[in-house]
Amino acid sequence: MNMRDIIPWGRTNQPATRSFEGDPFLSLHREMNRLFDDVFRGFDLPARAGTLAPFSTGWPKLEITDGDKELKIAAAVPGLEEKDIEVLLDDGTLTIRGEKTSSTEAKDKQFSEHFYGKFERRIPLDVAVAADQVSASFKNGVLTVTLPKAEPSPSTAKRIEIQKTN
Repeated sequence: MNMRDIIPWGRTNQPATRSFEGDPFLSLHREMNRLFDDVFRGFDLPARAGTLAPFSTGWPKLEITDGDKELKIAAAVPGLEEKDIEVLLDDGTLTIRGEKTSSTEAKDKQFSEHFYGKFERRIPLDVAVAADQVSASFKNGVLTVTLPKAEPSPSTAKRIEIQKTN
């Protein structure tokens, strides 16, 4: 089976056609554009683990809720279990990482749009967090991390008086 047959649109979101009717140079131009698009698709995304991964950014999808007393981050990680995920809080950054493995062998697959492999998502936190009270829960493929906000520390600025010297 040709994988191009299941893609419903081409470069301009028009039904994909490979008609060589009309101007042969225009047809050649279109085919060259399509070939280069296929080869370089994903090169603008940052590389991860030595490969070009189509989902290297933006997976897992997040939902962030900023309340008065806490910050909640929910990450959709379908098909994973809590043992497959690691959550770290370090120096004002929350890191969610893990690995999704396939349940079937690669030789049996003809086509797959599922994401498999290692992932890592870093979320910079712009609020002070009480690190000792952070909690995480996992239910129905959704990881929820609750980050209680820390009380703002009082200012330790001290005014220093300037001495007049003779």
